[in-house]
Amino acid sequence: MKQFLAVCALSAVLFSCGNGETKPAEQETQDSSAVVTDTLIYPGETHFASLRQLTFGGDNAEAYFSYDGKKLTFQSNNKAWGLQCDQIFTFNIEGADLGNTIPQMVSTGKGRTTCSYFMPGDTTILYASTHLGGDACPPDPERKPGSPYLWGIYPSYDIFVADLKGNNLKQLTNGPGYDAEATISPAGDKIVFTSTRSGDLELYTMDIDGSNVKQITNELGYDGGAFFSPDGKKLVFRSSRPKTPEEQKAYKDLLAQGLVAPTNMEIYTCNVDGSDLKQVTQLGQANWAPYFTPDGSQIIFSSNHESERGFPFHLYLINVDGTGLERVTHDNGFDAFPMFSPDGKYLVFSSNRNNGGTRDTNLFLAEWK
Repeated sequence: MKQFLAVCALSAVLFSCGNGETKPAEQETQDSSAVVTDTLIYPGETHFASLRQLTFGGDNAEAYFSYDGKKLTFQSNNKAWGLQCDQIFTFNIEGADLGNTIPQMVSTGKGRTTCSYFMPGDTTILYASTHLGGDACPPDPERKPGSPYLWGIYPSYDIFVADLKGNNLKQLTNGPGYDAEATISPAGDKIVFTSTRSGDLELYTMDIDGSNVKQITNELGYDGGAFFSPDGKKLVFRSSRPKTPEEQKAYKDLLAQGLVAPTNMEIYTCNVDGSDLKQVTQLGQANWAPYFTPDGSQIIFSSNHESERGFPFHLYLINVDGTGLERVTHDNGFDAFPMFSPDGKYLVFSSNRNNGGTRDTNLFLAEWK
């Protein structure tokens, strides 16, 4: 999940080539022998029966389905919509025309937001925001030549709930430090989120009303971007686990500055109470944005482990036991933030494809097969 700001900045710097040189795939229509070209699907993307672009400009990411599968919530910094940094929006998938209309904003329009998710009943949305820390967008981390790529861990982030029009705002977390990256169990009873309240970036769960907070992970490193399994019994998340004294010191020094380097992360699973912790990937580089397949047997995630220069990022499938790695996307840009619809028929994700050579990252809806 996290960090839309950072990932889009990374895609802007590294993935401005858009589609690269790969040619689009040719597909036969089901009711005709004629061959048509789907300009959004690339050779090797055999899991996509069709692919629809949903947004058309700016950086758009972390799109997540409503419980009924009819709506999406996402974050965008599209300057054409008058935005300076990420804000939360929602829209109905059927009939959406985000190339010509601005969707409904859910967040306040102040500060920076991240990681929205539908609450049970699909009438309210959970998200994290810095707006209580000030109306302005918190500054992006400074990039220095030769320094690692960095994400900002803003301590003014707290978790909120609002209705679909942004009204009736309710604050769920109010302690000092970073609280964000929240998602909700399929049963609608638990929230998992990342917090620095222990002094490190750890996973926590809480009840749907913000009560009964419990710490789930407790090893040094950045644990974040967690999602529940379809049966609600397990969590999948990304983690950086510095091992050597030098790595641990570098991690702690950055965290003390409200920063983290997301260049070395692997995928983990555990039970909702934190037990049975298992490392799923051992691929190297950045493996993140994991999500369970609808049957819970596999995990789809984003990775640059095949990339010599840190990009491109592709989507991959892997069995929960770490076997059967399969590459899903094959464009030469950035693909991340995958989520399956509740019925498993669709996959929404963010990509640099079809951006006309710009630095835009847009939402795409794939019919899954």
